[in-house]
Amino acid sequence: MNSNSWNLRQLFGLIDQNQDGIIDVQDLVAVCTLPNTQLDQKTLSGIRKVVVDNQSANHQQLAFSEFASLLDRHSIMTTEIKSEQLGKILDIVVTHTLSVPSTTNTSVFASDTMKHLIAGGVAGAVSRTVVSPMERMKILFQVQGPNMPAYTGVWSTLTRMWKEEGFKGFMRGNGTNVIRMIPYSASQFAAYEQFKAYLMKDGKTELDTPSRLLAGALAGTVSVACTYPLDLVRTRLSIQSATLIPSPTTKLPGIMDTIQLIYKTEGGIRGLYRGLWPTTLGVAPYVALNFQCYEVLKDFMIPAGTEQGNIRKLFCGALAGSIAQTIIYPLDVLRRRFQVSGMNTMDYKYTGTWNALTTMAKKEGIKSLYRGLLPNYLKVAPAMGVTFYSYELCKDFMHAK
Repeated sequence: MNSNSWNLRQLFGLIDQNQDGIIDVQDLVAVCTLPNTQLDQKTLSGIRKVVVDNQSANHQQLAFSEFASLLDRHSIMTTEIKSEQLGKILDIVVTHTLSVPSTTNTSVFASDTMKHLIAGGVAGAVSRTVVSPMERMKILFQVQGPNMPAYTGVWSTLTRMWKEEGFKGFMRGNGTNVIRMIPYSASQFAAYEQFKAYLMKDGKTELDTPSRLLAGALAGTVSVACTYPLDLVRTRLSIQSATLIPSPTTKLPGIMDTIQLIYKTEGGIRGLYRGLWPTTLGVAPYVALNFQCYEVLKDFMIPAGTEQGNIRKLFCGALAGSIAQTIIYPLDVLRRRFQVSGMNTMDYKYTGTWNALTTMAKKEGIKSLYRGLLPNYLKVAPAMGVTFYSYELCKDFMHAK
């Protein structure tokens, strides 16, 4: 045997010869009959005969999660697999694949798609809670116009939020944000994985740059469509306490109250989707750039087969988010302006995306399109680092492909 070592995903990809995400009898036949296989032919000669003899029999198909669980049950080290273990592993896989009847009614909760949804939801909830103070501060900067100079600096704004509202001020709107981010992040990551599978070319294990950008843009569009009303409500809740005169008797409306108010006074369903177009214009390229930058940075900083350090994963996510956010930030500012344009305390009247851009540039200067960028960096960098790290951690924990 040679001295090569493999990680679990590499080994699964080696055995999954047709790259369909499932190991079946045909894959095992292909592996065992490769002329230049790196597996020990003497060890596999008996396996080849058993596989060929049983090609027509009912057999079990193994997804990545089932493959990982199978090796765990047989106490095979899954972080790094040495060459001398490959024969034993293939013996286990062949025995299981041929001896267990195939089932087509696999539980939806055991599917990779469900695991991607769960991992994405957890990642979104954790990351948004971590950066909630920065998120609220960014929104306050974005929505204030020339007649609202109250919030002018990062530390002074944080201090004022703390003095006026305490810890609740830092978390204002976070409940809505977490409720929004769970389905938003879950749908985004799951959709990205699905689009990756659809766009993957035969014989390839990674997307090229155009396909990856397309997969990310489509995933961003799906996530926005699923959760936009909650994003609108979160923005309203974030600024209500800042625009109202503080009073011990003032009771701020909650999520359902705000939804009902918008629905009744701002045009029904249309009111709940105010700002959807600039939001999609901003989110789709942002998500596309985010995934592209993260994948490229991860390939560069954490080559395949090397130990994946936690700090490097966090750094890759943080840098990817910062790069993507810088490029599309003006559209994010427009999204917030449209979302608050129906509030009585705001006098923003825009007829469309282009009108909003030109109006802001003329009345408030080009800098207004980047208002809140600094606190946004302080939010995006840790948020995206935590998001990608939490997502991959959950995927690995659940053995999702």
